[in-house]
Amino acid sequence: MANHQSAKKRIRQTETRRLRNRYYHKTTRNAVRALRSTTDKTAAETLLPKVTAMLDKLAKRNVIHKNKAANLKSSLQVQVNHL
Repeated sequence: MANHQSAKKRIRQTETRRLRNRYYHKTTRNAVRALRSTTDKTAAETLLPKVTAMLDKLAKRNVIHKNKAANLKSSLQVQVNHL
């Protein structure tokens, strides 16, 4: 258990950030899943920029690696182009 005040604060901050990152990551995964299951091209084209922005934000906040975000964006773009 933490003894110093700063260590206790760090534990509180870490828990808050962990829960926030979990929420953002899960929301983004659901959006990617929804985009992959879409068969309508116009709907996919309107959803793609939103999902791309979500992936960029996760990469910027180091929730996911920047290369993983790039790979996901690339594969999603390829799928939308093939619709």
